[in-house]
Formats: sequence, structure tokens, C-alpha cells
Amino acid sequence: MTRQVRRNAPHTVELVGVVGFLLVTTLTVFMILPNGTSSVSGVFWSEWSATEYGPLGPADVDALIKVRQAGLWEIPVGQQAADRAQSSRVREVGATIADDHVLMDEQVRDVAARLDVRLPSTPGEDQQRWMDELTGLSGAEWDRVFADRLRAAHGNVLTVLAEVRAGTRNELVRSFCQHAILMVLRHITLLESTGLVDYGALPEPRPPERRPEP
Repeated sequence: MTRQVRRNAPHTVELVGVVGFLLVTTLTVFMILPNGTSSVSGVFWSEWSATEYGPLGPADVDALIKVRQAGLWEIPVGQQAADRAQSSRVREVGATIADDHVLMDEQVRDVAARLDVRLPSTPGEDQQRWMDELTGLSGAEWDRVFADRLRAAHGNVLTVLAEVRAGTRNELVRSFCQHAILMVLRHITLLESTGLVDYGALPEPRPPERRPEP
């Protein structure tokens, strides 16, 4: 019995060494993969790509897509406001938003090209629905819906951009999000200056208990 134990001891040590190596490798993989990756199999890691500006993740790509789609509907709607709005203030705000998004669209397409990200060429479903809604309106009702829809949309994209700006590993995306956030805040202020925003219809902020620790 003693000889058998001694004969198997090298195999036992070898097995322990293999297990230890696997544990260290697993921990190392978890440590070096970007946040949001929950598998060591590579399933989620495949959604990331390496760029000269740092790792590019799904949230980074989503932020670029959302900015692009914002421009695809806010440029034509802003231009419509400049021509169709009843209120002179809404006409001014619409023209400014359209002009800003023309410039922002050039920037997001440039960033996407440098990061090899494919951007959409059409607005999202909700955005198209809002455009169709405005098409059937006129006068003061057009102005009100314009202010409400765009104010809500800017609040949504602000949340996305702020989260990506806070945690992205990609320096180009970080710089772009910072610039985009400033533009979104400017547009929110402009839309609210029309006096037509229904704050009661906006999504409520998350309760404190559901927010991550600062």
C-alpha cells in the first residue's frame, strides 16, 4: 500500500500543478478582460476589438450608433421646425439643432471610420414614428410635440453617452462622447427655453437605491 502511494505521488503532484495553472490562468483572463466580459470562453470577448486608441467594446459602438441615428432624424426635423414652427423661438431652436447635428454627423462618421464601425443609414423605429407623427401636425401642436419628443430623446442619449464616457477604454470614443455630451446638454437647454417641454412626461430618475455607488 505504501509503495502504491509513492508510485502515484508524482501523478498527484502533476495533477495539482495542472489545476493550479488553470486557476491562475482563469484569474488572469478575468483580470485582463474589459468590464462587462463574464465568460472566459471568448464568447463575449469576441464583441470587443483592438484599435490603436484602445479596446473598443459593444457600449462604445452603441454610443456611436445612437449619435448617428439622432442626427438622421433631428437634422430633417430641425430643418422642418425652422420652416414650419409657429413659434419664432421654436424656429430658432430647430435651426440650431439641425446645424449642430450636421457637424456632429460629420464627426461621428469620421470616428466610426477610424474605428472600423459600421453606422446605420436610417433612423430607429421610434425616431421614424416621431417623424411620421410630426408630419400630420401643424401650428402650436406641432411646436409642442417637437419640443417634447426631442427633449425626451436628448435625455435618453445623454444617459448613454455619460455612461460610456465614464467607463470606456477607448480614448477616441472618450473624447467624442465628451464633445457629444456638451452638445446634448446645449440642446436640452435650448428645447426647455421654448417653454413647451412637459416635464411630467419625462422618465423619472432612478431611485437612489438602484444607482451604483459613486
